[in-house]
Parts: sequence; structure tokens; C-alpha cells
Amino acid sequence: MRSYHRNRFLASALAALTAVSALAGCSRADSSVAPAANQGAAGEVRLGFFPNVTHAPALIGVKKDFFKNELGSTKLTTQTFNAGPEEVNALLGGSLDVAFIGSGPAINAFTKSKGAIQLISGAVSGGAQLVVKPDIAGVDQLKGKNIATPQLANTQDVALKKFLADKKLTDQVKITNLENPKTLDAFKKGEVDGGWLPEPWASRLVIDAGAKVLVDEKTLWPGGRFPSTVVIVRSEFLQQHPDTVRALLKGELAAIDWAKAHPEDAKTVVNGALKELAGSTLNPAVLDRAFSGIELTTDPVAAEFPQLAQDSVTAGVVKSAVALKGFADFGPLNEVLKTQNLPAVEAPELTK
Repeated sequence: MRSYHRNRFLASALAALTAVSALAGCSRADSSVAPAANQGAAGEVRLGFFPNVTHAPALIGVKKDFFKNELGSTKLTTQTFNAGPEEVNALLGGSLDVAFIGSGPAINAFTKSKGAIQLISGAVSGGAQLVVKPDIAGVDQLKGKNIATPQLANTQDVALKKFLADKKLTDQVKITNLENPKTLDAFKKGEVDGGWLPEPWASRLVIDAGAKVLVDEKTLWPGGRFPSTVVIVRSEFLQQHPDTVRALLKGELAAIDWAKAHPEDAKTVVNGALKELAGSTLNPAVLDRAFSGIELTTDPVAAEFPQLAQDSVTAGVVKSAVALKGFADFGPLNEVLKTQNLPAVEAPELTK
């Protein structure tokens, strides 16, 4: 009798397992065929950015609650990074949803992920310089010198390597990758001769450590405009939560508009954010100089991305320039711009 009940139990358990397996199989098959669908507002959005002046829209958006006010019940979680490549790893690892990031790593993220990362907005144009010891009078005197960049393959690293390649100095200049605060210390100690750096670090070397500007990157781009900071998103998150992405972009635009209307207050807010995130504030002269070199804008300066993709090849970061078709989705941004009666971003070479 006990054997009979045991056999019935085993048969029932086997049937249940078979049913669960069948349902799981159907679920996997469905998810592999159907793209991620709109699931409404996200419960949480994880946002990454740098404690740099070139990420001012993010700093202001967080500190002044512009993001929070637009996100409603969606929880905003933030994380800061020193440079783009480590932030890309967080995106590709699924621990980050949206990121303010340099244009070079944005392109590399799209390439590396085979389209799982998309460009959705600009943030800042300008704000990067090659600053060096005062006795370096010209580009030819970079030979034998040690120049710092924030991280291997980050935006400034690519810019420096491309510049050196154009000047035929690739093998004659040592490049050292250092976190920005360490570059300042290394420059003061004479361990590096300069750096291709984002703001406020270029200004800190000039004002706090006596460096001079050898190259302002603005001079290398048409009209002096280039996308030093843009906004990217995991494509799956955009598909699942377009309302949340629009809310973030609306918050970004509000932060930029407020900063333009209140420039001195914007500097104060950014300085407070830097103290909270990096442990120190900037003196007024550094802050003023850093802000004078940047433009806060949702315009991604899209026309320059093909050149930026080629620059990564010249710099040796990738072997061939990536095809950028499908790299950008400006639909959410253009919806936000339309509500403000602002012109749409048109970039057919980057969108699907």
C-alpha cells in the first residue's frame, strides 16, 4: 500500500515538473522572439556620471531635484565614475541604466555591445585642454615628455592619441593614465609634464599648479563645438521604460535651462556637488575658468560622430571605424524638445 502511494506521489511530482519545464520553455521562446515591450515607468533608474564640471547637467539635475521632480514615483539611484570605460562596464554589466559619458566611450559602448547601448542626448560641448609645464613652448617640445589622460581609451585619451598621430609624435610621447586628482598631484611633483584633461582639471592645473594651455580642443573642431559629454542608455531599458527615459531627459533640459538663467547659482550648486562627491571644492577662479570653456546643451553635435569614430581608429583603440547607423535614438529627446517649442535633433546618419 505504501508503495502504491509512493508511486502515485512520484508520478504527480514528475507531471508537475514537466508542466513547469514546458511553461519555462515557452517563456524563453517568447522572450527570444519578442523584443522588450513598454512596461511603463520603471520602479528604479540607475544613473551614472562623473564628478566633473563637464557633467554639470547631471550634477545640477541631481542636486536641484530636476530629475526627481520629473521621475515621480520612480526611484533615482546614482553612481559616480572617474572615466568612461569603467562606466561602460557598469552599463554592459547591467548595474547601470543611463549614463552621462564622453563621446568616445559612448561609441565604444555601442560597438562593444553590438547595439545594446544607444545615444539619446547631448549634455556638454567643449571643456577639454592639453595643459603643460610653462617651459614647453610648442607641440614639437612634447617629444620625450610624459602626458596624462584620465583613463585608457577615454575621450581625452583618444583625443590626445589622435592629436599626436596627426603630429607624427605617437612613439615620442609617453602617455600615463591617471585618475584626475592624481594627475594634479603628479604634475605638482614633476612626475608628469602635463595632461589632456576635462574641466575642472585643466583649470586646476593652470590655476593651482602653474600649467599653461598648449592646445584647447575647441580649436580642433568646426565652430569650436564637440560633444565632450553625452547621455546614453541601455537599449533594453529604453524599450521597456520610455516614459522614464523621457522624464530623465526632461529633467536634464530643466537643469540646463536653469543653469543658463542662473549662471552664478549653477556654479555654486556644482561646487557643492563636487565637495560632496570628490571631497573638495574649487576656488572661484578655477570654477569661473572651467565654466567659461563649456556649453551646456542637449544638442549632441551629431555631425562630429563619424569623425570621432575614425579618431578611435587613429588612436589605436579599435581596428576599424564602426558603422554608426542605429547608434542614436533621439525620439524621446525630440518629444521633450517639442513640448518646449525647441527644434528637433536631426541625425539620419546615426538613427535607424
